[in-house]
Amino acid sequence: MSRAKQTMDGNTAAAHVAYAFTEVAAIYPITPSSPMADFVDQWSALGRKNIFGNQVKVVEMQSEAGAAGTVHGSLAAGALTTTFTASQGLLLMIPNMYKIAGELLPSVFHVSARAVATHALSIFGDHSDVYACRQTGFAMLAESNPQEVMDLSAVAHLASIEGRVPFINFFDGFRTSHEVQKIEVWDYEDLKEMCNMDAVKEFRDSALNPEKPAMRGSHQNGDIFFQHREACNTVYDNLPAVVEKYMAKVNAKLGTNYDLFNYYGADDADRVIVAMGSVCDTIEEVVDYLNAKGEKVGLIKVRLYRPWASSSFLKVLPKTVKKLAVLDRTKEPGSFGEPLYLDVAATLREAGLNDIVLAGGRYGLGSKDTPPSSIFAVYTELKKDELKKRFTIGIIDDVTNLSLPEVKPAPITAAKGTVECKFWGLGGDGTVSANKNSIKIIGDHTDKYVQAYFQYDSKKTGGVTISHLRFGDKPIKSTYYINQADLVACHSPSYIVKGYKMVQDVKPGGIFLINCSWTDEELGTKLNAAAKKYIADNNIQVYTINAVEIAQKIGMGKRTNTILQSAFFKLANIMPIEDAIKYMKEAAKKSYGKKGDAVVEMNYKAIEAGVEALHKVEVPASWANPEAEPPAAEIKGLPATVKMVKEVLFPIALMDGDSLPVSAFKDNANGQFELGASAYEKRGIAVMVPEWDPVKCIQCCNCSFVCSHATIRPFMLSEEEVKAAPSQIKLADTKPKASEYKFTMSVTPLDCMGCGECITVCPVPDKAIKMVPQETQLHEQPVFDYLVANVSKKPGLPADTTVKGSQFNQPLLEFSGSCAGCAETSYARLVTQLFGEQMYISNATGCSSIWGGPAAACPYTVNKDSLQGPAWANSLFEDNAEHGFGMYLGQKVIREQAIAKLEELAKSDKASDELKAAIAKFMETKNKTRENTPAVKALIPELEKAAAAGCELSKEILDVKQYLAKKSVWIMGGDGWAYDIGFGGLDHVIASGENVNIMVFDTEMYSNTGGQASKASNIGEVCQFAAAGKEIGKKNLAEIAMSYGYVYVAQIALGANPAHALKCIAEAEAYDGPSLIICYAPCELHGIKGGMNHCQDTMKAAVKSGYWNLFSYNPALKAEGKNPFTLTSKPADGSYQDFLRNETRYTSLTRTFPERAERLFAESEKAAMERYQRLVKLAELYNQQ
Repeated sequence: MSRAKQTMDGNTAAAHVAYAFTEVAAIYPITPSSPMADFVDQWSALGRKNIFGNQVKVVEMQSEAGAAGTVHGSLAAGALTTTFTASQGLLLMIPNMYKIAGELLPSVFHVSARAVATHALSIFGDHSDVYACRQTGFAMLAESNPQEVMDLSAVAHLASIEGRVPFINFFDGFRTSHEVQKIEVWDYEDLKEMCNMDAVKEFRDSALNPEKPAMRGSHQNGDIFFQHREACNTVYDNLPAVVEKYMAKVNAKLGTNYDLFNYYGADDADRVIVAMGSVCDTIEEVVDYLNAKGEKVGLIKVRLYRPWASSSFLKVLPKTVKKLAVLDRTKEPGSFGEPLYLDVAATLREAGLNDIVLAGGRYGLGSKDTPPSSIFAVYTELKKDELKKRFTIGIIDDVTNLSLPEVKPAPITAAKGTVECKFWGLGGDGTVSANKNSIKIIGDHTDKYVQAYFQYDSKKTGGVTISHLRFGDKPIKSTYYINQADLVACHSPSYIVKGYKMVQDVKPGGIFLINCSWTDEELGTKLNAAAKKYIADNNIQVYTINAVEIAQKIGMGKRTNTILQSAFFKLANIMPIEDAIKYMKEAAKKSYGKKGDAVVEMNYKAIEAGVEALHKVEVPASWANPEAEPPAAEIKGLPATVKMVKEVLFPIALMDGDSLPVSAFKDNANGQFELGASAYEKRGIAVMVPEWDPVKCIQCCNCSFVCSHATIRPFMLSEEEVKAAPSQIKLADTKPKASEYKFTMSVTPLDCMGCGECITVCPVPDKAIKMVPQETQLHEQPVFDYLVANVSKKPGLPADTTVKGSQFNQPLLEFSGSCAGCAETSYARLVTQLFGEQMYISNATGCSSIWGGPAAACPYTVNKDSLQGPAWANSLFEDNAEHGFGMYLGQKVIREQAIAKLEELAKSDKASDELKAAIAKFMETKNKTRENTPAVKALIPELEKAAAAGCELSKEILDVKQYLAKKSVWIMGGDGWAYDIGFGGLDHVIASGENVNIMVFDTEMYSNTGGQASKASNIGEVCQFAAAGKEIGKKNLAEIAMSYGYVYVAQIALGANPAHALKCIAEAEAYDGPSLIICYAPCELHGIKGGMNHCQDTMKAAVKSGYWNLFSYNPALKAEGKNPFTLTSKPADGSYQDFLRNETRYTSLTRTFPERAERLFAESEKAAMERYQRLVKLAELYNQQ
């Protein structure tokens, strides 16, 4: 049977099949599975019909647990229901999965298998999540590549319907979910033809319905539960045959040979690997290579993992096998072996095959790449008489010595003629999007097989992305990173300066393309010695292109993707360049059409310019013998931090973390890292950075106040500090009048992200800051470094609760991996300037945990004088409020015990007058965060004197002295956490009445997972899972919290009213009870016209238009007989619709559903005006009480 071919990834393939069999989809966003749910939502909005002739009803729930409950209920009512999830999300579904399976309900949970958070969060792929579900009763079907996902997802649905058992249909997160290939696509008529409609009818007829009433979910006693549980045995005994039946149907249609277990390799193999998932394709490559060399090896590919069919496994096991290695993509600490290994071991034992030597290996945790060198290592190990019975591959384990040595250099096992290209991009520069378009163009407009995979680091926009593209005339099975490329492109010149190993991945005679503004001579000064020598020794063809300059001339800002895409097509010579230009323009129209014709036209110009702008570099002969690199500068800092930076951060920062051995982490096996390491990264990725003009500057410090990354800071310098400063420092007399100090505003060009927010907020008419090329400001780096290390806050400055005064406090959040212009980091950084030395932070999973908690590169830091700083932790997404509450309770209990002992000590006749005075001062300030710390510093020496004199009580207090000072507990996270998945916990914590501070970064969508709708999303907003614009209004979290009467509540917007934001943060922290601060946080995903340099302007516009309201509710005022509610916002100025039309998240609806947009936008404005009037009435109401 012939099927249409399309270029798509594994998630799209799964969604295509799922849509066909689904009537209801209950969903919740989680990486890397969210795209499946989003596709289903988009297709439903556009009217696609499933095999039953209907559109799928898509509903987004508040959590994965909620989605699973909805799936359960919908199935009980007789609708075929599906969900999509991974990792912690799948684990949250487990309780309902037991119920769904126990009730023999047909459903498929499509899972992009992902690591479960343990010592750290990993959003990347392995099988730890699906293995955790093996006891639930769900059948489990595995796929290895996007084509198998397309083909076998149908088997999961068909077998579930007929077999009455729910399925987990899983494939590797990222490696398969995001890998793009040209695959054959099911026609829905073929799927409908295979579907057992009688079984569908039987399912509906047995559903709960008042017209045929019945009861499910009974409770049972010990007399019958066991027997009843055993009654399902025959269903599971029969299920493998049902799966085989539908695999046979698929095989008949497609000419494939899918089976419960598939064997690949020599019929008389003596060494065989057992595995499932994407690694199987790599193993097949190695099997082909070794067997062609005369060896006898094979692979058993597991497809149906549950129910485990031993007889089917034994049927494909070669009779000649002597040694088996089972590969598991998980770790079960303390177990005898991992799950798949144990299943195989039990199967062999039961079959009496005791002579087969069995070994078990772990691989690929957290998307660790598993290249052919790792598979060669396994087959090599299996040759040994005494092999390791337990092993790992792909890492260096120098602690427990379980790792197998990699076979390097490994032979090339990819299909002959495959062209491999690798692109190093900057997150947000469009490199990944362009490469997705490129591979689709090649796939859809040539006869070639294609593959694309995208590798990311942990940063948000501004992180490293590596695109791996392959295309050729034979099927591509290479499910591993490219390290022998025909072409490597470097899209960010900062990577050259940093010395990333890029050109070393180019094959001899291959092409190295660099996006930069350098001349050939300048390039020679930027490339390191190793790169130059490799280029010369291997005849690498080097090209440069100044895409940044072209983009700026066209008006595209920093978006260089389409320029570099056209340069790639010119160099790769895959098709006539005229055709490539045509297809690129069609792709640009499709990708950017929703942003308007002007954006599309700019991309057309960029495509044309990229073809003509290439420059070939004449490689000098001197590069063959380059001068040695000067020794790296010695880094300074706290010894523990410096050690971690040298041993762990630097390799990670150079994308060489794979080389780190297990011993690098032995001393922090619990996942704990030092603070302050982000200061050592110096990524240098901004093209343009601020230059400060001391003459024009009025010293308002607005620029520092809004800076997302704390890269521009004010300092006051004494005469001695001025003398010791680098000579290039810029200084000004203090304003409004000169003082004994000199003022400077310093910028760190190597940490700046180049957003330009500082310029936007500068009140000077002709601006005291301008953006200039980064290279022109590198001389300012030593100045910034000197100031940070040596200059402290001076006395006599404005109060900390003023905009200017707050900015002379050292920010204890700096240089994070957040997007350029991020609003979240501005809020969090400001809180650290006020309370950072006393802070506990419990951070919900989301954007703020990703930029806040990168391994070995923590952006939270310590005060240079006190060496104190935030104690930061991330637990999960859903439990953040409870986790933070637990942190509060833990330290509170210990502190109160110490205070009770201080009270006892104060009553003692033996206590000195000095000690009693110190205790009295402590007691006086014990509930005031900032004031209590000096009191503790005065108290401890007196306690030490008493302890030295033999006072046991003083000794006991000193044992917990770190708990004495009043701490400030902050629970931070986004709206997805606070409004949705974590709302129940948040509500309970504020209801406790305890003194915790909750800060919500309200981006009005799930920003971290790509922009899905949350209950914070507004009417008419287009998000993932709300493709046709959100119909329902925004949840009023503030008023819910205010209803308790004893919770401090505020809504703030930094750029709209900085003084109000500061006042509210200070009041919330001072209030002796729970507080909730909701911060308006414009996000890059909003698509703000002009970009994120207008983040603060957008906040102003939101408040002026009435879209966002500023207010506070302070219960402490009620006790003073004052109105606790303060409405700071003024009535809307009539610009509401203008505000909506300034953001793509709204304007895109006007292009897809214009009439609906007009209606929803009107409803949105009406709701906003009514909300403001309600706030006015609240102010009046509270004033009367």
